[in-house]
Amino acid sequence: MTQQTRINFPGVIVAIMVAIAAKFLSEHYATPAMLLALLLGIALSFLSEDGKTVAGIGFSARTLLRTGVALLGVRISIDLMSGLGSELILLVIAGVIATIAFGLLTARIFGHKWRFAFLTAGSVAICGASAAMAIIAILPRDERSEERLIFTVMGVTVLSTIAMIAYPVLSNYLELTELQAGVFLGGTIHDVAQVVGAGFSISEQTGDTATLVKLIRVAMLAPVVLIASLLIRNFAELPEDGKRPPILPTFVIGFLVLAALNSAHLIPTAVADFLSQSSRWLLLVAIAAVGMKTNLKQILSVGGAAIALIILETVFIAGFILAGIKILT
Repeated sequence: MTQQTRINFPGVIVAIMVAIAAKFLSEHYATPAMLLALLLGIALSFLSEDGKTVAGIGFSARTLLRTGVALLGVRISIDLMSGLGSELILLVIAGVIATIAFGLLTARIFGHKWRFAFLTAGSVAICGASAAMAIIAILPRDERSEERLIFTVMGVTVLSTIAMIAYPVLSNYLELTELQAGVFLGGTIHDVAQVVGAGFSISEQTGDTATLVKLIRVAMLAPVVLIASLLIRNFAELPEDGKRPPILPTFVIGFLVLAALNSAHLIPTAVADFLSQSSRWLLLVAIAAVGMKTNLKQILSVGGAAIALIILETVFIAGFILAGIKILT
């Protein structure tokens, strides 16, 4: 065991224990594991202030987080996407782009700058907490970066849980077909787990379609991060430390490589399943560590305008996808 590993070990173990507790509670009380990991982490935030766990908590919140996002690529396959049809694929992609644009434009009304707008809108548009953690890695950092991340993760997770319950009811009320309902649920709910729960609560076909549509949104993570990185490097002000974010972070390259290998059928099914499960656990451990690094008073000071912004972004993507479904199907 190297010196750095020994230093990180106590904090990593604590984050893993919090993640396991969150998973256990999630399975027994039907609550999103990500939200529980975050809340349990916040309750243990004193561990990140001083002592042997500080370094490992920081390692978990940074390195394990990025590894988990990279492994998300193993869920992506061109074969799966092609079965949906070009019109609906373009609708989902347009929904992602339009939601990010809407967030950037609307944020000014609520007094928020582009960094917070892009973080919340990107999370709503792509894949919830996972997207938030990927996007924060390319944004210029300041003293409020952690605060923005925690608020966004909490916001999209809570809204995603509400949508998981409400959207199937709305789909039945609007008399959507199984295909339409699957596209609506997969194209609007933020987190993958909630998409699966909502889709299969209607029917197996709806669940399969919703999961596929959601994966198309997940696949948008890499191009959105790449384009945003280029724009930030060329037009944004330098961060406080004077260092610009990388053009394409290593974890995004890993995401793309795994997606390409999986699309080429070069990853055995058993390995793909293992990596997918590993991704879920790494992200859960990471979000527990992020919670432990959180100052709750700062999060509560974000204010009603931030809450209104993320709700509006959620309503916008739901309306956009629903209108597109009515037009195209």
